[in-house]
Amino acid sequence: MLSYWEKQSLLQYDYIIIGSGIVGLSAAVSLKDREPRARVLVLEREVLPTGASTRNAGFACIGSLTEILADLQTMSTEDVLNLVAMRVAGLKLLRRRLGDDRIGYQENGSYELIGAKQEWALHQLDFVNDMMRFLFREQSAFTVTNEMMDTFGFATTHVKAIIRNNFEGELHTGKMMRALIDMAMEKGVEIKTGCPVSRIVDLHTGVNVVVPHHTLKDEIVFSARKLLLCTNAFTRELLPDEDIVPGRGQVLITEPVKDLPFKGIFHMEEGYYYFRELDGRVLIGGGRQLDFAGEASTEFLFNDRIQHELEVLLRTLVLPGRDVTIADRWTGIMAFGKTRQPIVRAHTKNIILGVRMGGMGIAIGSLIGERIASMATDS
Repeated sequence: MLSYWEKQSLLQYDYIIIGSGIVGLSAAVSLKDREPRARVLVLEREVLPTGASTRNAGFACIGSLTEILADLQTMSTEDVLNLVAMRVAGLKLLRRRLGDDRIGYQENGSYELIGAKQEWALHQLDFVNDMMRFLFREQSAFTVTNEMMDTFGFATTHVKAIIRNNFEGELHTGKMMRALIDMAMEKGVEIKTGCPVSRIVDLHTGVNVVVPHHTLKDEIVFSARKLLLCTNAFTRELLPDEDIVPGRGQVLITEPVKDLPFKGIFHMEEGYYYFRELDGRVLIGGGRQLDFAGEASTEFLFNDRIQHELEVLLRTLVLPGRDVTIADRWTGIMAFGKTRQPIVRAHTKNIILGVRMGGMGIAIGSLIGERIASMATDS
């Protein structure tokens, strides 16, 4: 029951992007940079981006020492280095495109807390530094900074060493996404929210994207020359055969803590736990390794066991003996697969994938968006 006017003028685009997270909006901006006169539409299933882009911890990170060592157990050295290089390049692009002030980027220090079970990694520090040195102007990525132990006030029963990552920072996730939305709209990108895509149809001469219209009890069929799929953990709803496993992240944040003794961002246990100072509060998240099967879900639900463990970690290791109140909790949905590499490829001639960010969407999202925009415009 669409009108003649709607069918004539409101449904045809040059490029359609599904997903308004970091990758989708970055792709939209890159498309308009390449083809300023192109009509670009971004479709988002909910009112706000649904996944991890607005629900992460705001770490501008390249990977902790134990995380990189874990990757070396399952990936070649070349693949690990390429992955780190991608994160470095992606963060540079994000900062250059939006500006540090607009995204709240700061470098208050990035640290990994080493417990008794991770002390073996200290013996691999020089090896990893030498392996990655060419990526960082011949400087060491990691240095031992145990002198910060007393300053930070963490429980020494749990923390045996502290490693500083010399090339990581933090940002304000909300400001970053606001800046991306504003930039996309300034360039003439059209963003429609509340538009869950029910199916996509490759017609070989173009692509149809079908969205239900609940009020009219009808379907809206948008068309474009190319479709860019940026749906990360939700990709299998449209392409069920892709190697994508959702990974839910549990997060909580405290009320402001008086005389908080640390700033910066912190990793633990191969990055499975993480926390940071944020506006005088402590944001802490992770714990997916406690229940991999249960957290392989796209449902935005709390895992009571993990939430409890986060509180225990907060009260016994991060702020031992301090009175602290939990202010808020939330979850985000990441995407993983058999390898840590993102999926960046043409699914068909007219459908291009930029998905499976592996929990590193902030670091690589801008670069992945640029790459798929290049693939769309060059083909």
